[in-house]
Amino acid sequence: MPALIEPMMAVTGGLPTGPEADRWGLELKWDGVRAITYVDGAGGPGGATVRATGRRGSDITSRYPEVAGLAGLLEGHRAVFDGEVVAFDRHGRPSFEALQKRMHVADPAARGLTVEVPVTYVVFDLLYLDGISTLRVPYEQRRALLDDLELGAGSIQTSPCFREGGQQLLDATREQGLEGLIAKRLDSLYLPGRRVDFWRKVKNFLTQAVVIAGWKPGKGRRAGGIGSLLIGVYDERGLTYVGHVGTGFTDRMLDELAEMLRPLEIPHSPYVDEVPREYAKDAHWVAPRIVGEVGYTVWTEDNRLRTPSWRGLRPEIPPHEVFRE
Repeated sequence: MPALIEPMMAVTGGLPTGPEADRWGLELKWDGVRAITYVDGAGGPGGATVRATGRRGSDITSRYPEVAGLAGLLEGHRAVFDGEVVAFDRHGRPSFEALQKRMHVADPAARGLTVEVPVTYVVFDLLYLDGISTLRVPYEQRRALLDDLELGAGSIQTSPCFREGGQQLLDATREQGLEGLIAKRLDSLYLPGRRVDFWRKVKNFLTQAVVIAGWKPGKGRRAGGIGSLLIGVYDERGLTYVGHVGTGFTDRMLDELAEMLRPLEIPHSPYVDEVPREYAKDAHWVAPRIVGEVGYTVWTEDNRLRTPSWRGLRPEIPPHEVFRE
């Protein structure tokens, strides 16, 4: 069984339409954390093991013990899956905000978080099965093999795949406040570690991964702590400043960010371009090691994010992979 497979990533794009739409499958875009899972169930009853790795290849099994539910579904099989760890709100919608409570907790059961914030592993691809790699098998056939395994019990779900009704499906996700769809070309192979244009993120609202490279002290209720974050993305020149974000935080988020950022403080700005004086003044600069995600309305002509709002941390994304989408 493969020791490590890096997840393949999608680009942001439009919904396939017209004759082209017949060449694509559609899945819901799950607002969670990507995870590759390795299941060895060939040992028989009681001998199955499950290991989960994040986008960087780090072992995240202990953070999300719910993935162990795969063991009971795959006795006698060895398999590798691609999927997403998702927390749902009380309305049954994926909640990235809720998932934040689980992201940095090594033993969630000990803190009661497996009860307070249970997660589901949503499987959407099959990369290996019983001695055979399926990386070079077209997506349509991989999906058929995955569906034949009938993974759907307890904390494990298989993401549904749709072949038609794309606009109606996208409209339905928008009405329900969901992030959107992933369009996948039916003949596409799986290229580990690559960002490919035959997987498309069709979003209902705009989000962008960003690197935190500084913070501004708070005022009023936030006095003595973080008031806003200075954020950037990489381009061919290096880390570029794209704006500051001061909304979307809870007090708990700000406290956690302060603990993470204070040890990373550096004397000078890490940006290759100049930060506007109003934001550079009194700023605390930090080494660009922490990645988060913001929602926003539009990119401005001077390469700034308009009205960004904090969504949460993205610890599974390496900072050097954060580019403008």
